[in-house]
Amino acid sequence: MRVLITGAGGQLGHDLTSVFSDSPSRPDVLAADRAHLDVADRDAVLQAITSTRPTVVIHAGAWTAVDACEGDPDRAFRVNALGTRHVAEAAALVDAHLVYVSTDYVFDGAATDPYREWDQTNPLSVYGRSKLGGEREVQALRPGATIVRTSWVCGAHGGNMVKTVLRLAQNRPELHFVDDQHGCPTFTEDLAAMILRLATARLPGLFHVTNQGATTWYHFARDVLAAAGLDPDRVKPIATAELQPPRPAPRPANSVLDNAALRYQGIPLLDDHHIPLERLVKQLIAEGAGGAGGAGGPGGDGGVAR
Repeated sequence: MRVLITGAGGQLGHDLTSVFSDSPSRPDVLAADRAHLDVADRDAVLQAITSTRPTVVIHAGAWTAVDACEGDPDRAFRVNALGTRHVAEAAALVDAHLVYVSTDYVFDGAATDPYREWDQTNPLSVYGRSKLGGEREVQALRPGATIVRTSWVCGAHGGNMVKTVLRLAQNRPELHFVDDQHGCPTFTEDLAAMILRLATARLPGLFHVTNQGATTWYHFARDVLAAAGLDPDRVKPIATAELQPPRPAPRPANSVLDNAALRYQGIPLLDDHHIPLERLVKQLIAEGAGGAGGAGGPGGDGGVAR
């Protein structure tokens, strides 16, 4: 198996590269970060994929700065929708199995129950609409591809909410996070391992893949402090309407994803999110990286009052 990974410089891309490289089948892994492969450049994408002829393409490359997308919709759609068209077209030319990483932001959050793969999409933000555009390109151009929707992504590389909480806790006696946005934190090592499993089996269709256990940003921030041996009562709940300054991009109030397709097929679900959270916090503290980086990725800074 030869695997090409787009977005290899991102927090998920790092772990995808490691997980595929360390898998028992020892595939040939081609890691393409944004500096080496601009997915919005059709000629570059076609040349990269047709010259290397991967058997699997993992398309994790995206512009995930949710609020910045709101201010520059052309760039968001050029990268997330049109860029995905280019990757899907090239994958089809070499008959590579395509795995596309999408987002919980394709839903509007109005449902009271967790979202299944077959529920109606209705994104609120430019970011969500552009990623849904990418899903439609994959479905149109590469039937049989795997689409993985995930949420609240955290990992050792890049910015995310875990790093933001640890950084803020260094110099603020009190932290404020919203308690009316619900989702499932997902950790990149676990997510990458599931993507490896789906890609190896070439399972087609939509899959929701998250760590288990729904929470809010407020409760998640408390759990981060507790895992670091700090006082979780330093975190105070607020409503999204109280965020200052207000966020340009609306967030879904409920983006809890039911991993129904995995469950129905008998595939073991990812661990409860508290397990990888403990592991990540210990790693960051041991590396002295607990205060490094800001929030990043979809929803990464949606819950913190600055």
